[in-house]
Amino acid sequence: MSQPTTAQKKTALTNVRVFDGKTIGEPTTVVIDGSIIGTDTTGAEVVDGGGAVLLPGLIDAHVHLHGPENLEALSRWGVTTALDMAIWPLELLTSLRGRVGVTDIRSSGLPATSPGSSHSRFLPKECELTGPEDGKRFVADRVAEGSDYIKIVADIPGPSQETLNAIIEAAHQQGKLTVAHAAIYNAYDIALKVKIDLITQSPLDKSLDDALVDQMLKQATPTIPTLIMMKGMAVGMAHVRPGIKYDYARDSVTRMYRAGVPIIAGTDANAQPGSPSPVRHGESMHDELELLVDAGLSTLDALRAATVLAAQHFGLNDRGVIEPGRRADLLLIDGNPLQDIRATRKIQGVWCAGIECAYA
Repeated sequence: MSQPTTAQKKTALTNVRVFDGKTIGEPTTVVIDGSIIGTDTTGAEVVDGGGAVLLPGLIDAHVHLHGPENLEALSRWGVTTALDMAIWPLELLTSLRGRVGVTDIRSSGLPATSPGSSHSRFLPKECELTGPEDGKRFVADRVAEGSDYIKIVADIPGPSQETLNAIIEAAHQQGKLTVAHAAIYNAYDIALKVKIDLITQSPLDKSLDDALVDQMLKQATPTIPTLIMMKGMAVGMAHVRPGIKYDYARDSVTRMYRAGVPIIAGTDANAQPGSPSPVRHGESMHDELELLVDAGLSTLDALRAATVLAAQHFGLNDRGVIEPGRRADLLLIDGNPLQDIRATRKIQGVWCAGIECAYA
């Protein structure tokens, strides 16, 4: 494992083959100038990339953070941005924002659920909403706390459609995206009826049919299927949810992808006590990429799911591609992931906002 540096500097990475979101190019030079990608090599420390492939830093679009050790694990595996989908207390979230030399984060803060839902057993009481006024107040509280988007648990039992409508309307009035947790077929149906912006997880009880997939396509609703989590849940929850199968989740991804629904990479990484499936931070992103390819995605689209598409759909316009002026979040690997997606594990270097990080 490499050791990190402690400051930004100017570095010219020579002889690297850049993934531009479509292809892997011929050897070239990429300049890291402070926290961004630059163009001027004057005064730069020259580092020979040896013909390795340079990817934008990976974006994990579904994690749960518990402490700074999670950020360190994520950056070690080339995940330079992580989108947290439920964290409390607020002081913990605040302490993890803006850290230097590790993974950069965004977060929903607390998610919305209802009394009696499966998630109400472990979420704080303020997450439990009983009507539209609660929904409006919930969004106002999250916005005041600095949440980057609003997370809803689409569950049965769960918030009513009226409550969900109020949450989404209030969120959009504040310029916030809405994300729905949906681990069963009916939850996808609920999320689409209220016109959610993004859906995370994939159903374990029944494959999505053509009607729901067509609705996703019509509403331009991307999915973050978290197949690594669904695979673990299918095993960890089989004794309490007979009939759930990972095959349903994988088949749903295959159907969505073939139809043209945007697929975004996320893992649901967590170390939560009592979790039906603990998922390792960082390394699991490489598992997820392999599972997406197994579900039918091309290696190109798997890479796009973890870079440019994730950035585009979450409005992270400063990252996801390697271009001058963009944030210097970079992953250097030995091998061609367009030929074999497992090459993303062969890490040769990681930079978070221009700072070289320790890597696995």
